[in-house]
Amino acid sequence: MRPNDIQQIGSELAIKWTDGGESFIPLEHLRRACPCAGCKGETDIMGNLYKNPEQKLTAAAFQLVRIISVGGYAIQPVWADGHNTGIYSFDYLQRLAAK
Repeated sequence: MRPNDIQQIGSELAIKWTDGGESFIPLEHLRRACPCAGCKGETDIMGNLYKNPEQKLTAAAFQLVRIISVGGYAIQPVWADGHNTGIYSFDYLQRLAAK
């Protein structure tokens, strides 16, 4: 399923889906669930997990600057603290909204 519209409303990301459904994801939840390798880590062939050290997120970490469309399958949020490497597939957004 794909979104018809995605926009920030207050402190939430609002998504209207092609089936007419709507999802609202708090921006803090969206940022803390960042799927990038730096935030969630990467596993090598031996099963070792590599990721950046835990960082304390400031208020700017939860302020959305803009949303970049990635192909026809995902979005890439740009946050006020400069973080912009997370690519959130539409399927992943639906799972986040269900939590």
